[in-house]
Amino acid sequence: MRLVSYWQNGTLWPGLEEGGRVVDATSVHRFAGPPTIRGLLAAGSDRLVEAVTRARDVLRTRSDGSFSVEDLRLGPPLPDPDKILCLGFNYAEHASELSEKIPLAPNIFAKFRNCLVGPDDPIMLPAVSQEIDYEGELAVVIGTRCRNVTEADALSYVAGYSAFDDVSARDLQFQTSQFTAGKALDTFAPMGPGIALTEEVGDPQSLRIRTRVNGAVMQDGATADMVFPVAATISFISRLMTLEPGDIIATGTPYGVGYKRTPPVYLRPGDTVEVEIERVGCIRNLFVAAEPT
Repeated sequence: MRLVSYWQNGTLWPGLEEGGRVVDATSVHRFAGPPTIRGLLAAGSDRLVEAVTRARDVLRTRSDGSFSVEDLRLGPPLPDPDKILCLGFNYAEHASELSEKIPLAPNIFAKFRNCLVGPDDPIMLPAVSQEIDYEGELAVVIGTRCRNVTEADALSYVAGYSAFDDVSARDLQFQTSQFTAGKALDTFAPMGPGIALTEEVGDPQSLRIRTRVNGAVMQDGATADMVFPVAATISFISRLMTLEPGDIIATGTPYGVGYKRTPPVYLRPGDTVEVEIERVGCIRNLFVAAEPT
């Protein structure tokens, strides 16, 4: 089962999707505050299990209790995280193609809520950059608040996983030693199609991740090749800060980014980028020119 957010009358609503059918989360969970996927996670793992069980009961017994995901416009599954933390150089081959040393500790930078868009939403190409690149990544969604957790326990704090594109403006990214200017632009973090729950995904280090540009495979990697696996990354970050339900950790990209190709491959209006991760899902985003303000 996946946790999704979908648009209805201009508002994002939480849902639970399985087999192409979506159950309104408000019909299977009593929200203490505004109904959001973050709110469902914050209610605790027991409440999440109850909601999943009830949603499956609805799908099994009621023909009128769900609707087709094909009829919905999905938004980012978590539009309101407390934190979006990203890892750089977390695949050895990718570090090598960038002529970077393999980091001694997770190389962390941030994106923000303004970056998040849904799995089929357009990505706006800003006039300020001409060197826009793709980075297909596995995103980890924290399910339970944690601090100072061990590697052995770290995965028990994960709610699930999502496909993520760490869209990057290379010319802005490398103007300074800090990555924010090239990473945190509007729409530069498409994510989805939902949050595949941990029970569906299993071992996060045994997934194939592929990125396609206009149908051509540009990245074809394995999460087994991460320098810092998911558990090690969560443990490290939790020693620095408290991780909250709904926090997103993008775990780095494999070899094959566009700006290191010969000639470089930069994204232009009309290009489509797909990030597909087995047992997690696929996002497909069209790149369009941003309208002048």
